[in-house]
Amino acid sequence: MTLLVVRAPLPGSVVSMADVPDPVFADALVGPGLAVDPVRLAEVGAVAPIDGTVATIHPHAFVVAAPDGRAVLVHLGLDTVQLRGAGFVVHVQRGGRVRTGDVVVTWHPGEVEAGGRSPVCPVVALEAQPGALSPRADVGSTVAAGEDLFAWR
Repeated sequence: MTLLVVRAPLPGSVVSMADVPDPVFADALVGPGLAVDPVRLAEVGAVAPIDGTVATIHPHAFVVAAPDGRAVLVHLGLDTVQLRGAGFVVHVQRGGRVRTGDVVVTWHPGEVEAGGRSPVCPVVALEAQPGALSPRADVGSTVAAGEDLFAWR
């Protein structure tokens, strides 16, 4: 299988998945990955981390599937499903094709945090095997949207 480079969907600080304050992500129940603690700009565009098809789209989360079937979940903050879409603008449709860097959802991490929720964004290699990922960004480092986050072999 070819190497799939997964890029940061938004600017911020890289966080270990084990440090995400949600057991579903911290325990890698849906897959391994890294998280990004986003910058608190007035508005942030979350971009596609890989080229592919939008397999799932919600205001607070999306999945992009690569042509080879591997899929990456981007979850915009924790417990943000409770917001029922408030503060999020979806720019793509399920089944649509996206290229790395295309804006998928626009949101306000600072408002999410002000509302008592964590804006940390897990980026998950869905159903990846343990050891299949190689970090391309160090935990604690700062990444821009579109910079390499991890590689999936």
